[in-house]
Amino acid sequence: MKTTILPATAADIPELMALVNSAYRGPQSRRGWTHEADLIEGTLRADEVYIQEMLADASAVIFLYRADEKLLGCVYLQHRGDKLFLGMLSVSPEAQTGGIGKQLMQAADDYGRKLGCTAIQITVISNRKELVAWYERRGFRSTGETQPFAEHPRFGTPTRAIEFQVMEKEL
Repeated sequence: MKTTILPATAADIPELMALVNSAYRGPQSRRGWTHEADLIEGTLRADEVYIQEMLADASAVIFLYRADEKLLGCVYLQHRGDKLFLGMLSVSPEAQTGGIGKQLMQAADDYGRKLGCTAIQITVISNRKELVAWYERRGFRSTGETQPFAEHPRFGTPTRAIEFQVMEKEL
């Protein structure tokens, strides 16, 4: 099996939207363990405009993980001073637990070091204890900071009060 991790382009947007939404929201997301379907009603985590804005940001990149040209994972990385912000880490529900997330995390580490970053920062919904633990196993630690969950009706409605926990890992 041939695997690649390469930056996304505008041509990848439809495929990227399908991957991200299937990993986070809606009934198909329940096939994996990383979904937010119990916390946020709706089927959209990202739409075309949102991904276009991410790709247009000169300080950011979205890496795509492909196996035999099939898109199975992605991660958003944004250079912020001496830190790299990591978001939208997504793996197809059918491919979760196969090491794709770990490979994307390694690509993020390598990219951050290449940029001269000293740390990678993420935000994780604090209710997602299993996901917080997954990031802790990869070297992330809570900074003690929290951020409000920015509700946007187009991307679903929380079913309970949620907030982000800020986590960081030194490079």
